Amino acid sequence: MPYDHKPLDYTLLERLTQCFGPSGVEGNVNSLIAEEIRPYCDEINTDALGNLMAVRRGTGKKIMIAAHADEIGVMITHIDEKGFLRFAPLGGVSIQGLPHRRVQFQNGLMGTIGVEKLEKPTDLKLNKLYIDIGATSLEESKAKVQVGESAVFVGSFHKQAKRLTAKALDDRVGCFIAIEVLKRLQTQHEVYFVFTVQEEVGVRGAQTAAFALEPDLALAVDVTGTGDTPKSHPMDVKLGQGVAIKVFDRSMITHPKIKSWMAQTAEQHHIPYQWEVLEFGGTDSGAIHLTKGGIPSGVVSIPTRYIHSPSEMVDQGDIEGAAQLLLALLEGPAEL
Repeated sequence: MPYDHKPLDYTLLERLTQCFGPSGVEGNVNSLIAEEIRPYCDEINTDALGNLMAVRRGTGKKIMIAAHADEIGVMITHIDEKGFLRFAPLGGVSIQGLPHRRVQFQNGLMGTIGVEKLEKPTDLKLNKLYIDIGATSLEESKAKVQVGESAVFVGSFHKQAKRLTAKALDDRVGCFIAIEVLKRLQTQHEVYFVFTVQEEVGVRGAQTAAFALEPDLALAVDVTGTGDTPKSHPMDVKLGQGVAIKVFDRSMITHPKIKSWMAQTAEQHHIPYQWEVLEFGGTDSGAIHLTKGGIPSGVVSIPTRYIHSPSEMVDQGDIEGAAQLLLALLEGPAEL
């Protein structure tokens, strides 16, 4: 086991999840990551779109590892005469789960999502919701928040046995795994660890980064759903049963050679894994594999319950398996 002598630093994961970073405002997250990884990189920079790129030089394959720094949130679109805030979602936000949730702005300002009186439950639409920051007038609200500002959902980090719950585990857990692997990595390959921006609103950062880098192959590290909760949509992935290797989602079908390479590496190192067939959603690899003339791509997936909620849940064993697999892949020959 690669980590017997140096356990993963879950206090870092807590700091990552609690950092403010909705799509388009990822600077705080990438600053935290840059501070953490700088001693382990040959070069580190930020591109024009905001992607953080850390390079480990080598003479082997040119490999891109992508984990997105952004999280879902909301953006203020209008402030009414009484000081209530109207908003639009940033990313895949479930309207049904919003009433009475708390949100936080970058300056620490807190708000509660309220809902207008409904004639029937099916009337719950985005235009029936507002954010209450406790202001009593338009002027008071405008002194605290402006149209165009973003907020994130409040969800503290909690560890219970081997299960971890927090907001923004999508995809700060992927960033965490990439960071921990970078700290341990010994390889002949040239590896670019890219902490991408604006994934939740259309995998935008990954697209520009892959275009600039033109890697030989790429792996995203991201969350995936599970099918192990009561009356959940049927899916073979279960929490605590190992890292998931993506076969399919709405953005890509994994390259056969990448899929075989990942599975064979897991078996060689006795790392438990699950096959992931996701009938919805996508990851940075969806954009990367279509860049330039095509880039063979795959995804190291972390099983996660309650995705896109303030209470996403993961298992420490799955996280450690994902880190072990990614490290083994990057330290191996990568002959596809």
